[in-house]
Amino acid sequence: MNGGTSTGEKPKDVSLSCIHRIYKASRPGDVRTVRRLQKLLTKSWFAKCLAVRRVTQDNQGRKTAGVDGIKSLTPKQRLVLVNQLKIGSKAKPTRRVWIPKPGQDEKRPLGIPTMYDRALQGLVKMALEPEWEARFEPSSYGFRPGRSCQDAIEAIFIAINQKAKYVLDADIAKCFDNINHQRLIEKLNTYPTLRRQIRAWLKAGVMDGKELFPTSEGTPQGGVISPLLANIALHGMEYRIKELAKDFDMREKSGRGMARSRSHIQSTKTADVRSACQIEENP
Repeated sequence: MNGGTSTGEKPKDVSLSCIHRIYKASRPGDVRTVRRLQKLLTKSWFAKCLAVRRVTQDNQGRKTAGVDGIKSLTPKQRLVLVNQLKIGSKAKPTRRVWIPKPGQDEKRPLGIPTMYDRALQGLVKMALEPEWEARFEPSSYGFRPGRSCQDAIEAIFIAINQKAKYVLDADIAKCFDNINHQRLIEKLNTYPTLRRQIRAWLKAGVMDGKELFPTSEGTPQGGVISPLLANIALHGMEYRIKELAKDFDMREKSGRGMARSRSHIQSTKTADVRSACQIEENP
């Protein structure tokens, strides 16, 4: 899985070249080229090798099993998995795992896909991510490649170091659990084969113990592609918040005008934001 091509190129170099081309084509909105390159990438043996390596060797959760109980693959098993990867319309349920929230008594649910689904999600993510990275808003930092909380801190400092400004502090209430499947699929607007596979993952259900529960909304926390799908669902929120801010009364330096405007937030939320997740303000 670490070998090169007949021309001496490494598999990672071949995959990165295609990823860069998808990004460049997505910037001007060349949808036809983006779809062609995405199909090429998802069928690439080298891209499949890279997806399997990331899930079975590089990922911290590589030894966590899904409902099939498979984990810690041998080199031969990894090669078999590479040859099995194919985008279709089926997916196995995720396995429910409860982990404690830091500093709290309650626990957070994770949905662990099977090793096969994780590798396939990694392959699909490899194709979708560059398309959406070219479109995402510049002030988005969560679950973005090459970005971290330090970058967000720097952006905040640059924005406020010259002049005091108001800050809207809001929480997304159970964002992963409340994503609307139909609106997300419509927003993805991808080609049919990929659309069917993503819908299968969203509707696969979750096994909690020996009981299977349906998933009518949300994406499983623990899935490789879930953070990207959440970012896609939330794309456009920056624009909506800027539109919302125009209605705030910012004349009083004490912020009382802003406080009176808080009740206005819920009534002016757009359908896009409402269907993607629920927004709750911090007290």
